[in-house]
Amino acid sequence: MKFLKSLILAAAAGLALAASAQNISIATGGTGGVYYPLGGGLAAALSKYVSGMQATAEVTGGSVDNLKLVDSGKPYVAFSMADAAQDALRGEDKFKSHKVPLKTLAVLYPNRMHVVSVEGKGINKFADLKGKRVSTGSPGSATEVMAFRLIEAAGMDKDKDMKRERLGVAESVNAIKDGKIDAFFWVGGLPTASVQDLASTPGTKIRMIDHADLVAAMNKKYGNLYIEDTIPKSVYAGMTVDNKQATVMNILVAHESMSEKTAYDIVKTIFEKKADLVAVHKEAENFKLENQKANATPVPFHAGALKYFAEKGIKVN
Repeated sequence: MKFLKSLILAAAAGLALAASAQNISIATGGTGGVYYPLGGGLAAALSKYVSGMQATAEVTGGSVDNLKLVDSGKPYVAFSMADAAQDALRGEDKFKSHKVPLKTLAVLYPNRMHVVSVEGKGINKFADLKGKRVSTGSPGSATEVMAFRLIEAAGMDKDKDMKRERLGVAESVNAIKDGKIDAFFWVGGLPTASVQDLASTPGTKIRMIDHADLVAAMNKKYGNLYIEDTIPKSVYAGMTVDNKQATVMNILVAHESMSEKTAYDIVKTIFEKKADLVAVHKEAENFKLENQKANATPVPFHAGALKYFAEKGIKVN
């Protein structure tokens, strides 16, 4: 009887421990981008520093897929571009059938649009994409969302004016190496590993296509989500001039139903264990408390995030 009682008590303790454990999934992106390594670093930090939390990073198609995962009812934290998150919150574009009740946990880093070709393809300016074989990003990615908006702003038709593929950044690089496409769109941090790989390929000279002049037209239609920015020529091998391009902010979001404590713990870990994330990818250096402003994200901040910022003397307005 004593033995049986001990087993019952042990089982009850195990169930209590399991009930207190918190499993969080982090929706990232493809393996060739920046979301995935940063998501892996965040998962490791949360599992290490937040008592009772076990976090794992998942490979996904990108922002649009991530936002749909947040809406699935399962405990997800998601990386997203601000424009895709705005669409999800409002129920627009790829989210016309359903609004996603989101909250921002943190403003992360600037996401740079890369319009990439290589020498010999006859693509020197954005208009030269007409009639070419072009990848506009993988299905379910915010790259695709922003690529379509750039093409529209340039007065071109995404379906009629180019032979369009839907590939992730790693697949796009392989395709351009194999001569299957002439150019590709990719929105990511600096540097993006796959683009680095292309730029460093012997016998290949990368060509980054300017498009910052299209930002005003995009903002006029979609709101002030985009900024005129620059990828310095020092970022990728073979660049001879700075690339004038469009940038949008990355944010980390969760479902509005996430508890205040969980949101607080996640945000606290991001900023107080930032060194762990920087060790994974240097874009984490841009995770700054002073960037946590209401006008930096179209999605309202979570109460748990606001609580942490207030403790640090950051007034979000």
